[in-house]
Amino acid sequence: MTVLERLRGEAIFLRGALRTLRLTTPIARNPTRIFPTVVDELAVRYGDKPALVSDRETLTYRGLAEQSCRYSRWVLAQGLAKGEVVALLMTNRPAYVAIWLGIIRAGGTVALLNTNLAGPALAHCIDIVRPRHLIVASELTDTLMSSDPYRGTAPTVWLHGQATSVAMGDRPRIDEAVGRLDGGPLPASALPPLTIEDHALFIYTSGTTGMPKAANINHFRLMLASNAFKGVLDTGPDDRMYDCLPMYHTSGGVVATGATLVGGGTVFIREKFSAREFWDDVVRHQCTMFMYIGELCRYLLNTPPHPNERAHRLRIGCGNGLRPDIWQDFKARFAIPTILEFYAATEGNVTLFNFEGKPGAVGRVPWYLKKNFPTTIVRFDVEKEMPIRNAEGFCEEAAPGEVGEAIGKIFKDPSKPAGRFEGYADPNQNDGKILHGAFVKGDAWFRSGDLMRRDTQGYFYFIDRIGDTYRWKGENVSTTEVSEAICTYPGIQEANVYGVAIPGRDGRAGMAAIVCDAGVDLVALRSYLASRLPDYARPVFLRIRGEIEVTATFKQRKLDLVKEGFDPAQVRDAVFFDDPTRGAYMRLDDALYRRIVAGDMRL
Repeated sequence: MTVLERLRGEAIFLRGALRTLRLTTPIARNPTRIFPTVVDELAVRYGDKPALVSDRETLTYRGLAEQSCRYSRWVLAQGLAKGEVVALLMTNRPAYVAIWLGIIRAGGTVALLNTNLAGPALAHCIDIVRPRHLIVASELTDTLMSSDPYRGTAPTVWLHGQATSVAMGDRPRIDEAVGRLDGGPLPASALPPLTIEDHALFIYTSGTTGMPKAANINHFRLMLASNAFKGVLDTGPDDRMYDCLPMYHTSGGVVATGATLVGGGTVFIREKFSAREFWDDVVRHQCTMFMYIGELCRYLLNTPPHPNERAHRLRIGCGNGLRPDIWQDFKARFAIPTILEFYAATEGNVTLFNFEGKPGAVGRVPWYLKKNFPTTIVRFDVEKEMPIRNAEGFCEEAAPGEVGEAIGKIFKDPSKPAGRFEGYADPNQNDGKILHGAFVKGDAWFRSGDLMRRDTQGYFYFIDRIGDTYRWKGENVSTTEVSEAICTYPGIQEANVYGVAIPGRDGRAGMAAIVCDAGVDLVALRSYLASRLPDYARPVFLRIRGEIEVTATFKQRKLDLVKEGFDPAQVRDAVFFDDPTRGAYMRLDDALYRRIVAGDMRL
C-alpha cells in the first residue's frame, strides 16, 4: 500500500468514525431519551412519509408512532409491570417493529423468537425468558403448538390475524384488541419512568452449536445500534433500505430499520430472502442500501445472470461475513459502489468497521482510537479453547498474522455504557464470556468467541468461530479457510467444513460436506486442493450433499454433521475418503470404514 493510498484510507475512516461518534456520544448524556421517543419525534417531522413498507402493508412515520402507541396502551391495560416479558413470534413485516416499539415504550421487554425454531428448541427460548404474554402470527400457530409438550411456562397467547388452527380458535386477537385503542401520544404520567439502562429486548444467539442464548438488549444498545449505523451508512431522507434479513436478529430487526428511520428514510421489508426476486425487489423499490450476511452474497453470486442485477440505485451494501474469495467478484458483477463490512456481537462490546472497503477485513482500530475502543487479539489454545496465559498468569497479545481470540475491555464507567457487557437472560451463561485478569489484576474483557488475526496495518480478519477450528496432525485448521479453498474449484457451490473424531487418532480429521454439480471431477479436486492447502488442512473425507443446512441468518449448521461423522451406515449421503495410497478420493464403504477405524489405513 502506497503512502497516498494509506492517507486516502485514513481520510475515509476518519469521516465515517467521526460521523458515528458525533451521533452516539450524546446518548449517554440524555439517559431518558429512548428509541420510542425518537420515533415520536420522527413522526412529527416526517408525518405521512412511508417509514416501513412491505408487499402486505405500509406504515408511515405517523402511522408507526400511532400503532406503537396502541400497543403501549395494550401493555398498560394488561397491567404488565416494568421489565415483564412479552414474547413475539412473527415473520418479517412492518407491524413487527410497531409491536415491540409499543411494548418497550410502556416498560415491557420483548423476546424476539426465531420463527424457524419448533418443538424443544422453541420451548427452551420461551422458558428462559418466562413471558407473561406471547404474541403469535396466525400462520405460525402450528409452530407454537409444537413447543407445548416441552414448555414449562404457560404465557397468555394472543393471535395476530385470523386463526388458521381450530385448536387456536379461542385465543384473543391482539390486532383486534389493539385496533380499538387510541393511537395518540401517551402522557408521560401514564408511562413508567424509563432510561437507557432499562431492558428493552431479548435477542437470541443463532444456536449453530447448541441451544440459543437470550442476550439482554437495553434501551442504550437500541439507541447505539440505530445511531451508530446511521453514521456508518450516512443515511438520509432519500435513502431506501432493502431488508430481507430476519427481524428477530439484530442486523435485520434493529440495525437495518433503526439506522434508516433515524435518517428519515424508508425501509422495504421482505418477508424472506429470495435470490430469484432480490434484484427485482431492489429495482422496484428504488433501494439505495441493503443489509447482507455473507452467505446471502454467495447465493446471489451463484445465480444465473439477472436483467436487473446492474440496473439498481444501490450505493452501499453493509453487513458481515462476506468472505475474501467472493468479495471482489460480488462487488464487480453487481456494480455495488461500496461494500462496508463490520463485525459486532449482539451481546458484546467488540465492534469493528471496515470503512475503507479493504477486501476480506472486518475493520480496524487505529492507534489514536485504541483508548476509546480497546479491542485486541490474544494468543489462543485451540485444544483447550481458552486464551493462553504466561508464567505470570496473564494473557499476551497475538503478533501480527497470528490467530487468536478477539476480546474487548469491559468498562464499569457509567459514562461508557458501550463498553459494558449486559449478559444473558440466564446469568449462568455470563461467566464463560468474561475473561478476568487478562493483562492486569482486576480487569475484565468480553470474549467474542471468534478467532481473528491482525495484519501489520492493523486490519482485523475473521478466521473462525471457536469450536469450528480443529487440530489435526499437530496443526490448527481453520474451517473457513478450507471452505474458501474448496469453493474456488469450478462446479462447487458450497462447502461446510468441520472436524470428525477417528478412534485411536489424536485431534480431528477434516471433513467437508459439499454441494456440487453432477460429475464434478474429484481426482482433479484433490490435486487442486493439494496445490492450495497444506497436507494437514486438506479434507480427509468428502460428503456430497444436495444442500447445506443453515440457520435463518445463513450460518451453516455443523453440530449434526459432526455427530454423524463418516460412518457410511449412519450417513445417507455419499462419502469419499482421501486414500493416500491411491492419491485420490475413494468412495467409502463399510469395509474401508472398518479398516480406517481399526487403524489399518494410513492417514
